[in-house]
Amino acid sequence: QVQLVESGGGSVQAGGSLRLSCAASGRTFSSYAMGWFRQAPGKEREFVAAISRSGGSTYYADSVKGRFSISRDHAKNTGYLQMNSLKPEDTAVYYCAADPTASVSYFSLRDYEYDYWGQGTQVTVSS
Repeated sequence: QVQLVESGGGSVQAGGSLRLSCAASGRTFSSYAMGWFRQAPGKEREFVAAISRSGGSTYYADSVKGRFSISRDHAKNTGYLQMNSLKPEDTAVYYCAADPTASVSYFSLRDYEYDYWGQGTQVTVSS
């Protein structure tokens, strides 16, 4: 079992920054890949970023590449999503997720491959 708790959401103006945190507990932190997804009102949940178990590999959706950065701190059992140059279209509920079936260097872009999810944190970007 993995428990995930997101924090750090809020309201910012376009061009601003936020850092989301995902505090994890339960299974050994390095035993699962982590991903961030988001869901805007009336839209399907979409992939944002993912990081491998070791933290050595990352991947980003084209819409956030160059603006967002995913990382994980094994000493703190916490994952992060640094979001810079925010745009109104980034407005959504952001979720972190854990995939304990991933191999060391693998991560999935598909939400159905993640077994554990946090409760979500709202990010609102105004123009």
